[in-house]
Amino acid sequence: MAVEIVYETHATTIDNEAGIATGWLPGELSELGRCQARELGRRRPGDGFAAVFTSDLHRAVQTAGIAFPDGRPPVHQDIRLRECNYGDHNGSPASLVAAQRMQRIDTPFPRGQSYRQVVTATAAFLHDLAADWNNSTILVIAHSANRWALEHLLTGAPLGDLLKAPSPWHPGWHYTLPTDWPVPTRTSR
Repeated sequence: MAVEIVYETHATTIDNEAGIATGWLPGELSELGRCQARELGRRRPGDGFAAVFTSDLHRAVQTAGIAFPDGRPPVHQDIRLRECNYGDHNGSPASLVAAQRMQRIDTPFPRGQSYRQVVTATAAFLHDLAADWNNSTILVIAHSANRWALEHLLTGAPLGDLLKAPSPWHPGWHYTLPTDWPVPTRTSR
């Protein structure tokens, strides 16, 4: 058996529209984001999800709350699904953060964290999913750094390649978490 994961990024925020890298700041959905969150609920009206897991940052929680206002499937917040902490650069121009991505794979942002630390947190989340949600389909609503971590951990894609050329948004990525996870530690960059 396995855990099927459907991954969705949080809906568009005011910061996204202004070209700001929110990082660990809460963020607030824009009007477009609220429409996207409602569309997420229409596009995935349960879809057989046993649960929804979100980052505990406001923009992800807000996306889930709008998409699934009746609390079905049940929504769980998890701090391990937070965006990368850009430290001193939380709330900075997104272009400044993007220009530093490759330098921050293993070296944390000043007073923040590295992308490798996001991978570690995401791996801990996956360990719990494998143990507690076997044979379930789970929806995860989080951030771009978490999707890169999932790609790295579950497909073996090198983290550096993912950070160099982020793939464009689309409605939902699908992953299978085997019950014998964890996979061997990947050392590729």
